[in-house]
Amino acid sequence: MKKEYDFSKSVKNPYVAKLKKQVTIRLEAETVEYFKILSKETGTPYQTLINSYLTDCAKRHIKPHLRWA
Repeated sequence: MKKEYDFSKSVKNPYVAKLKKQVTIRLEAETVEYFKILSKETGTPYQTLINSYLTDCAKRHIKPHLRWA
């Protein structure tokens, strides 16, 4: 880094708290394929679509309806 750079008036990144966290998740192949098809239709990466859907569910406090056989 060059010595002439002046960071004395720099500001901390305000979006640092909104950074994404990498996780490992197992999804059914049909679910991933659905989002990949949707991805091609919309031009949005499938992982972004999955994240957007889950984020929307969380914001609206949608709970899954599960019935165990």
